[in-house]
Amino acid sequence: MASLTPVLDQNPGGYRYSLDPFLLVGFAAAESGRRLVDLGCGSGVVPLLLAARRPQALVSGIELQPRLAELARSNVAASGVADRVEIIAGDLRQIGPLLPPAECDAVLANPPYRRVGSGRLAPDGERAAARHELNGTLADFVAAAVYLLKAGGRFYLVHLPERLSEVLTLLQTAGLAPKRLRCVHPQPGAAACLVLVEGRKGGRPGLVVETPLLVRDGGGYSPEMAALYASCAGGSP
Repeated sequence: MASLTPVLDQNPGGYRYSLDPFLLVGFAAAESGRRLVDLGCGSGVVPLLLAARRPQALVSGIELQPRLAELARSNVAASGVADRVEIIAGDLRQIGPLLPPAECDAVLANPPYRRVGSGRLAPDGERAAARHELNGTLADFVAAAVYLLKAGGRFYLVHLPERLSEVLTLLQTAGLAPKRLRCVHPQPGAAACLVLVEGRKGGRPGLVVETPLLVRDGGGYSPEMAALYASCAGGSP
């Protein structure tokens, strides 16, 4: 059990996190290094979960929306980890002024899943930007990861199964060799609802498809999902 209990306050009526950040942090390999960055950190969920699971890590979260960046900073301060978690207000599409290149061991991203023009746009600005690529496409997230990562560094991404071929093509083209893939299923017998992918900067070809992850098994969370929440200091969406 992690010793840190993150404070994960959210804006009432605005963007609200779900299980996706927990899945992403759980998928990231424990040996993925000390210098970590989360692209589009929202209210700071992924940076704080990383801080809970990895006490020696130094974590940066990049967030474009000022209100969310301020909330993330407040959550970091309330969690008592301002000495090892920083929130950077800025645009990942202009990553150069925000952080130096090729210094990160791992980059994580839970990007907007929908292309602009695909599906209904949420009326709230925060929710709209979290769900649709209004402030950065999947290719922009990949490009920022390539800039930040050291040779051999790892990029961890959660996305929709329907865009998996696009994800793998973008990673391969950018020099992030796809190394691990895991499908997330809401319950036994159901189609995958999410995919988790790891790419390695400059890695050799060779993709491992891991066993499926079940969110629910019967009436409650599956044992693996329950253990994941527990390892994130007891948090839950």
